[in-house]
Amino acid sequence: MDRKQAVDLLLTNPVKFAHTLGLTKLTDFHNTWIVDMVKGSEDKTLQGHRGSYKTTCLSVALALIIILLPNLRILFMRKTDDDVKEVVKQVKKILEDGHTRYFVQCIYGVDLRLTVSSATEISTNLTSDIRGTSQLCGMGISSSLTGKHFDRIFTDDIVNLKDRASKAERDHTKAVYQELQNVKNRGGRIYNTGTPWHKEDCFTLMPNPEKWDYKRTGLIDEAEIEEIRQRMTASLFAANYELRHIAAEDVIFFDPVKDADPSLVEQGDCHVDAAYGGEDYTALTVFKKRGGKYYLFGKLWRKHVDDCIPEICEIRARFAAGRIYCEDNGDKGYLAKDLRKRGERAVTYHESMNKYVKITSYLKNVWPDVIFVEGTDEEYINQICDYNENAEHDDAPDSAASAVRRVWNKNESEKLPLLW
Repeated sequence: MDRKQAVDLLLTNPVKFAHTLGLTKLTDFHNTWIVDMVKGSEDKTLQGHRGSYKTTCLSVALALIIILLPNLRILFMRKTDDDVKEVVKQVKKILEDGHTRYFVQCIYGVDLRLTVSSATEISTNLTSDIRGTSQLCGMGISSSLTGKHFDRIFTDDIVNLKDRASKAERDHTKAVYQELQNVKNRGGRIYNTGTPWHKEDCFTLMPNPEKWDYKRTGLIDEAEIEEIRQRMTASLFAANYELRHIAAEDVIFFDPVKDADPSLVEQGDCHVDAAYGGEDYTALTVFKKRGGKYYLFGKLWRKHVDDCIPEICEIRARFAAGRIYCEDNGDKGYLAKDLRKRGERAVTYHESMNKYVKITSYLKNVWPDVIFVEGTDEEYINQICDYNENAEHDDAPDSAASAVRRVWNKNESEKLPLLW
């Protein structure tokens, strides 16, 4: 293969090159993605569903820019440093592959050599740039950008689950993205890849996205997509596979307040929403009301309550909590008896209130005053934020609402029934 043939193949049919590296699941539309990543000049946003191989395509594109445009300086940004290292490692493997070295030999007549090879930076003997910056620098969004400048900037999944749950995280991500405009050299480009998580996330600042949902890619058959759909809440599925947000009117709980001092729930009480099989979760809420605020610690297990009892007792002891409240509708008091045998102060009650009414009355009513302490499971908070009348899973919001109802004060009890 001569120089022209090698360059033409890499620039027009990079998927064929990727297949030689063992990345055989990339298809024709991935070819379009990679070509645009390498050759495009305008700022761009590509949204692809989870499992669409967008990060794999990005790894190939980064390696090709290092080879074909060696004097450009590239910034690759993900949410955390560990996320960055994963992709830089893959780019390094591509560059060290024998097929890549063959193409470099055809184009430049030299053996490809990595002159900088760390967890977050790569440079090769192909560059003649004298700026001293590595060809590829990887950073998490909390890294310092002061004094840095790049010709190409790629952001990948800088919007994630944290942005969905936290307004503070969304604001931080937006501030970093805006700073990238100052980091981009004149004539440079920012290329963004990811999936949307919140109607006010950082994608609102990016160019209008080119969207590839699961139907457009055709990578997932209907049987598999239905299985995936059954395993997650409607809003999570919509964000990850349909690249859309559930309509605002379906969402009940917005922007939870998190990461308060865990000591704020000490010497409170506990509530257990028990699972006895199937797809349900066992939810534990440790709760304490202080100065009109409802402090909650939440834990979620996708398993039978019997398998959770030792950890429930350990958490109760850790927070020096008092009673453990358990509904007896489903088990006739079995869980409470088991807890009492272990020395716990278990209190049973019979639930007669409709679950949706309870959650939307008690928990929704005080939501601005609900504060989750540090250590609470993200999935516990997400299940609450995903909740609507048709939600598949409601164990965390049910437990949280039951906890709030337990410490409802006298004035509030005049507005809503206190059923314990």
